[in-house]
Amino acid sequence: MTAILIKNCSSIITGDAKQPRSDAAAIRIRGGLIVEMGDLLPQPDETQIDARDCVIYPGWVNTHHHLFQSLLKGEPQGLNLSLGGWLAATPYRFRGAFDEHIFRLAARIGLVELVRSGCTTIADHHYLYWPDMPFDGAAILFDEAEKLGVRFVLCRGGATQSRGLESTTARALQPESFDAIMCDVERLVMQYHQRDPFALRRVAMAPTTTLHSTTPQELRESARLARQLGIRLHSHLSETVDYLDAAKAKFGMSPLQFCAEHDWIGSDVWFAHLVKLLPEEIQLLGAAGSGIAHCPQSNARLGSGIADVVALQHAGVKISIGVDGAASNEAADMQSEAHAAWQLQRVRKGMLAQPRYKGGTFEGGGDAVTVEEIIRWGTAGGAQILDIKTGVIAPGYAADMAIYRLDDPRYFGLHDSAIGPVACGGRASLKALICNGAIIVEEDAIPSVDLAELAHAANQAVRTLQQRAG
Repeated sequence: MTAILIKNCSSIITGDAKQPRSDAAAIRIRGGLIVEMGDLLPQPDETQIDARDCVIYPGWVNTHHHLFQSLLKGEPQGLNLSLGGWLAATPYRFRGAFDEHIFRLAARIGLVELVRSGCTTIADHHYLYWPDMPFDGAAILFDEAEKLGVRFVLCRGGATQSRGLESTTARALQPESFDAIMCDVERLVMQYHQRDPFALRRVAMAPTTTLHSTTPQELRESARLARQLGIRLHSHLSETVDYLDAAKAKFGMSPLQFCAEHDWIGSDVWFAHLVKLLPEEIQLLGAAGSGIAHCPQSNARLGSGIADVVALQHAGVKISIGVDGAASNEAADMQSEAHAAWQLQRVRKGMLAQPRYKGGTFEGGGDAVTVEEIIRWGTAGGAQILDIKTGVIAPGYAADMAIYRLDDPRYFGLHDSAIGPVACGGRASLKALICNGAIIVEEDAIPSVDLAELAHAANQAVRTLQQRAG
């Protein structure tokens, strides 16, 4: 591994709750780790990166994605629908149209988009499975992540039960058997899962939804196997009011109560969305030490609502950020996701404001959450949920960090340059992106990626998908 000295550091946001900023002038990297910070002199074997006038963040940790959806952005039939209608109109209608080549291309596009935003750890909730598939999507995802040099967590999704909406689509795909899914999880753990704290490859148990994709007994059995294998558990939950209706109708309880009764709660469990939670569910999640992958842009795009992340944090829930699939986001990068999280938590609080003559006590939600908190959610928070020692810029942590150049006019005039990549929105260009001590982006370019070629391939693939979905 290359020895690196990052010198002339102007602004460092660490991701650490106790010391969110550092005034270190330099950061020394060796053996894939941050080994020293302070006023450091160069050593002869070190590659030097001049971070003058740059902003340094920990590499973003994306805890919920669907990479195959990178070729389904802005799909017209689902564009103005809420979750249930959108699922039938877009991801389920197109999923049978993916072949090995198009799936690999979609994964590459999504990973490149994330890397260009400064993301170094990606957890993909991969649920594109059906019996006797002609290609191994998991192998492709791990391969593409390795080529770009990022940390990758495969959340092995799938379903043994079919929702009504899948059966009405033109390309309905059969669910898998429970035994087949569990056998594949065991295979993936044996082949890819790394248990050390600086792992580059991990596997998680991740049925597509706990309410619709599996039976209660299978849910409990999947939790048992996951804990036996020593892997984490992940799924969608309470994204819309439909989860509340379904849990009440099918099981006579709330969605989280159902999960808890079937062993799907605890410090090794994190759920995506959690937009529609009852107050008692928030307390239950916090008491268990479970986590959330907060997906503000997808929840906004689908009209699902705004998760009460501040209340979840106060209850003791582990907070992280995920971009969700690009088919319900259209801008699946961590900078824009963090910007949305910062704004929408303020909007959520502001919507509760009442005039004083009606008992109101505050004007708006400008104090709901700080930029530093948002960065912590998107870095150290995600690392805590995934149990990987990254997401913080401090000695002893993985050398995963983004060095942003604020050279676009949107950042001109900033009084506090450190907040620019989140507060100003857009995509700050990268002076460098480092993952596991290796420089994977330099001067805003990924050496192995021709963006013009990737764009051409994407345009062709979209036309092919449209033809196949009909």
